[in-house]
Amino acid sequence: MTDALKRLSEEGVAIWLDDLSRKRITSGNLAELIDQQHVVGVTTNPSIFQKAISHGDGYEQQLADLAARKVTVDEAIRMITTADVRDAADILRPVFEATAGQDGRVSIEVDPRLAHNTTATVAEAKQLAWLVDRPNTLIKIPATKAGLPAITEVIGKGISVNVTLIFSLERYREVMDAYLAGLEKAKAAGLDLSKIHSVASFFVSRVDSEIDKRLDALGTDEAKALKGKAALANARLAYEAFEEVFSSDRWAALDKAQANKQRPLWASTGVKDPAYKDTLYVVDLVAPGTVNTMPEATLDATADHGEITGNTIAGTYDQSRTEIAAVEKLGISYDDVVQVLEDEGVDKFETSWNDLLKSTEAELQRLAPSEG
Repeated sequence: MTDALKRLSEEGVAIWLDDLSRKRITSGNLAELIDQQHVVGVTTNPSIFQKAISHGDGYEQQLADLAARKVTVDEAIRMITTADVRDAADILRPVFEATAGQDGRVSIEVDPRLAHNTTATVAEAKQLAWLVDRPNTLIKIPATKAGLPAITEVIGKGISVNVTLIFSLERYREVMDAYLAGLEKAKAAGLDLSKIHSVASFFVSRVDSEIDKRLDALGTDEAKALKGKAALANARLAYEAFEEVFSSDRWAALDKAQANKQRPLWASTGVKDPAYKDTLYVVDLVAPGTVNTMPEATLDATADHGEITGNTIAGTYDQSRTEIAAVEKLGISYDDVVQVLEDEGVDKFETSWNDLLKSTEAELQRLAPSEG
């Protein structure tokens, strides 16, 4: 059952689960996935927590205690989400130790309402790192314009970061630059660079969803022939940029100081179009030094029938450039697509967070003890 996942791991791809809930922790399911499905990390986001807390069980007692203490809804959400991340981090601790801190990590996101506020993002990242209080946590910071200086600042303080919502190659290069600047800051402050880790979450399936929609609107045979190609091309060119930056002279100086490369993480790897194979964004993005974070359905599909045939990124760069250029030639602006996706990504997480605030507030009111 797990030969494909084992093979994927052997190719240098770290398999992370893109989901977390209290039930997954307490039922032993997370431990089982680590043990049997080669899972070596967990990512969360506001949408995942909203689903877990709104529909999941296991939160009642903590919610009742928080209601009794009359905490604010914001504080309640942070207490609940950091408790889940802390417990997941403890379950993954042996993986963290075995991989010298590379894997065995759990990500938690700064409040998405702060995505355009650098100072507040830095403050929130510090607070989350302190609240979770586990060395194998990654604080998620969105790759917005305001997020970039926050990444440098937070890395400079020795806090490990998962940079999220990256869609464009230009922004990805800025993210890598922000990471290196952070490492240089940390080095100047005398921090141990070997303890600072980062991944850059480059989103995949949403690129196809947006570009395919525009290709469908054109409706020509030429447009139809390009469907399902842009997301892989974009991600593969991101890997080319990764190889370039992490073989530069600037990197060499940090490498000497025991710094860790910021690994590209393929995010949004669940296929949105049923016409595509359900393992598309896993089997066609295999390369050493990458992370693939999968929803459980994608993980199961890969375990069941994923065909891992070695490195599927090497040698694809010219073809990838040709495919992106062909899309642009049809009048579909790459720059517009990636900006739309970034804006939508921030909005989506903010909406999920607001939904979570509302549903948690309703639960706190329902469970509040009667006065007297």
